[in-house]
Amino acid sequence: MKIVSENISMSVVQELFPIRNYDTEKLLAFTSDLKSEVLPKQTILFRYGDKTDSALYLLKGTVSLSDENGKIYEIVAGTGEAKFPLSSGDIYTTTAIAKTDVSVLRVSQKILSPKYAPLSQFSTLAIPDELTDNHLLSGFFHHYNEEELNIPSLPDVAIKLRNAMYNDAMGIADAVKIIQHDPVISAKLIGLANCPLYLSATPVKSCFEAVNRIGLNATRNLVISLSIHRIFKTNSPLIRKYLDELWKESLSISIISFVLASITKQVNPEEALLAGLVCNIGAVPFLSFAANFPKNYYTESDIDLALTYVKGPVGYKILNDWGFVEEYLKVPLYAEDWYQNNSEKLNLTDIVVLSRLHNKIGCKNMSGLPVISSIPAASKLKNFSLSPELSLNVLHEAKQKINETMKAFSN
Repeated sequence: MKIVSENISMSVVQELFPIRNYDTEKLLAFTSDLKSEVLPKQTILFRYGDKTDSALYLLKGTVSLSDENGKIYEIVAGTGEAKFPLSSGDIYTTTAIAKTDVSVLRVSQKILSPKYAPLSQFSTLAIPDELTDNHLLSGFFHHYNEEELNIPSLPDVAIKLRNAMYNDAMGIADAVKIIQHDPVISAKLIGLANCPLYLSATPVKSCFEAVNRIGLNATRNLVISLSIHRIFKTNSPLIRKYLDELWKESLSISIISFVLASITKQVNPEEALLAGLVCNIGAVPFLSFAANFPKNYYTESDIDLALTYVKGPVGYKILNDWGFVEEYLKVPLYAEDWYQNNSEKLNLTDIVVLSRLHNKIGCKNMSGLPVISSIPAASKLKNFSLSPELSLNVLHEAKQKINETMKAFSN
């Protein structure tokens, strides 16, 4: 088949995610003398299960995507979904067929690699030039880089339980002795053991029964998870609003992460739940810092802009200070990057990214969101594919668990 090409202007490329975020030099490196491919109706653009070497963007026409279960959905050029690549993982998770004559942009898969994406400096915080006038961010930047900021600490019960499990061959009775020193955590653990995540015919009534049902390793993660809610506190009404919204979002993402991990069976569900809860942890010190200033010192816009740059590096530092393993440290850094792809196998960050995208389904503004099957994390799922229909099923399954589990965490 002869492929017809069309010239593409830089303005078109600058509308596409994630490459629109790259600086001009990187854009030019990928787009010099770049042309789209014009293909006739019924052309198969790629097939489910094939390896990928390029990312495809739909510029004109309509493409039909079908997953391995035969579920079909369409992408139409000019819509918000078309601003994202049709597929971007290492393996195609759908089959794409041109429903009309189409024009597609094919770019190297390297364009989605972290090597070419804007770099994360891990725990190093930097202020972009356009935000140098943000007094709140500048003040936080100084305190953070001078190590004058108070980093929250985990409650004693979480630290003691984790250390005991790392250092000794601990039994259930030993764990219960530690947990019962904190009656609030103990009560919440019992409530969690009776929530839909672990519900069985017989409800548990004691901390021992709860730990016995959940298991030691899961209990350790859940105690840490239950402890995290305590740091989302402030006396400032405005900052409390931000912290409450972040906590609810984190909790919702964590439950969806648990459900996805349980269904896909590639990641430990309790570890996925904890990863979801820490994805926004980097916002807490910044918001606590902001609470020390009068309301007229900053605007809500100042906070919103600053959080984008703060959450990742500060979250990395907190989890590192708390002694979390490397896989957790990456979660705050990449949890909002649909195109992160730091491992060949599905990991905790992948689960959180998928869950964050699921959590946004049904929101008022979904035009800036990619199709779930098009992001790299989705391509790592084994014997399971995500389409809009399957995603709704996941959310349906998660809904009751989210509502009931929120009560167990928040009461």
